[in-house]
Amino acid sequence: MKNKPWDGRFSQNTDGMVERFTSSIDVDKTLYASDIEGSIAHLAMMAHEGIITEDEAEILSEGLKRVKGQIEEGEFVYSDALEDIHMHIESALGDVVGDVAKKLHTGRSRNDQVALDIRIYLKEETRAVMDSLLALQRVIVKTAHRHMGVVMPGYTHMQRAQPVLFSHHLMAYYEMFKRDGQRFEDSLKRTDVMPLGSAALAGTTFPLNRELTRKLLGFAAISDNSMDAVSDRDFAMEFISHAAICMIHFSRLSEEFVLWSSSEFGFITISDAFTTGSSIMPQKKNPDVSELVRGKSGRVVGNLMAIMTIMKSLPLCYNRDMQEDKEPLFDTVNTLRASIDIYTRMIPNIAIHGKTMEDAANKGFLNATDMADYLTMKGMPFREAHSVAGRAVAFALARGVELLDLSIDEMQKFSALIEKDIVDFLTTKNMVSRRLTHGGTAHDRVREAIAKAAVELNMELE
Repeated sequence: MKNKPWDGRFSQNTDGMVERFTSSIDVDKTLYASDIEGSIAHLAMMAHEGIITEDEAEILSEGLKRVKGQIEEGEFVYSDALEDIHMHIESALGDVVGDVAKKLHTGRSRNDQVALDIRIYLKEETRAVMDSLLALQRVIVKTAHRHMGVVMPGYTHMQRAQPVLFSHHLMAYYEMFKRDGQRFEDSLKRTDVMPLGSAALAGTTFPLNRELTRKLLGFAAISDNSMDAVSDRDFAMEFISHAAICMIHFSRLSEEFVLWSSSEFGFITISDAFTTGSSIMPQKKNPDVSELVRGKSGRVVGNLMAIMTIMKSLPLCYNRDMQEDKEPLFDTVNTLRASIDIYTRMIPNIAIHGKTMEDAANKGFLNATDMADYLTMKGMPFREAHSVAGRAVAFALARGVELLDLSIDEMQKFSALIEKDIVDFLTTKNMVSRRLTHGGTAHDRVREAIAKAAVELNMELE
């Protein structure tokens, strides 16, 4: 039975089942590097302030580096009796340097220590997510640029609505992922706050130089209230919230890839490298990557619900419930990063079937709105023009043809304002080209959007 840091108060050993139930080492061992980094900075600060000697700080720091090496080389032994990564490292440090290891915990608590560790970890992971999102955005922009000019149906209510450029559709996801990056960048400011020195909840009697520790650890700010510092998990909830939104964007893109790659659509073919087969049906090629990402979005939304439920009724300050914060956070980080990385690799390997897309855009009366616009430009009130176009659609439907299959004489039965120029007006190419409003699908506007994105991403377009 390992000695506990609170053994002085207790007369009985902790029950073995309690040790297993309360242990978090299987989860929070992820924080080993952050914990050691924070401890080394804490030691340097204490030596600077004369709380421990320079020699003690040197011995302890070198010992911590040796412990880190043991962990990274797979030589470290974990035990439920030591509960968490902090106690494991402190115990291992004692084995390496002896009794001087007992000075490591001077002036701090596991409460401010774990708060620090999570923030160090999440700062690094947030920056990694932001970098990965930029790489994904570059892939999207390159793909949009490469397939500029491909026309496809735009949908509302999953019904064909109006023709759009495929590049325009793809650039909508560029905007979504750009907002995701902005959200993570903004939340990083609230993660980049150092809580160490808050101790258990009230601060400490030792003359800690928190500003020096901040500088050593590279934090932007110091927490201003010790009680808030040890019990704050807003930054973790915020990260998972942003991750959930980002995963919703991936889920929407995944749904479209699943649909577009089906025989019914045939808009794209996903590379064999990013699909799987069936154990029973030899012909099957399944879009499993997109389906899994779509499914994992629910996992991340669930993680958000989990951490918010954990925190919703906790009185100040630290409560053991908060041990449960790390599993949803770590899982969210891993799931999000994997989803970003696999889509970044998959998108360039998708074949775009432009003719199939354009054929679909030429069917289903996608030019009905433009017929109404044509009549409105001739002076007819739009609501009346809408009705005229609707009657023309009904007439064509009854005959199993498209609007452009009707003769001019047949069209003029619905309005005398219709002239021969309507034929050119209702072609798919011209419908797309006329949508010149800022943010619209016209070729010029989409080229501008792609060029603007390239500048934002500091990338060259071939």
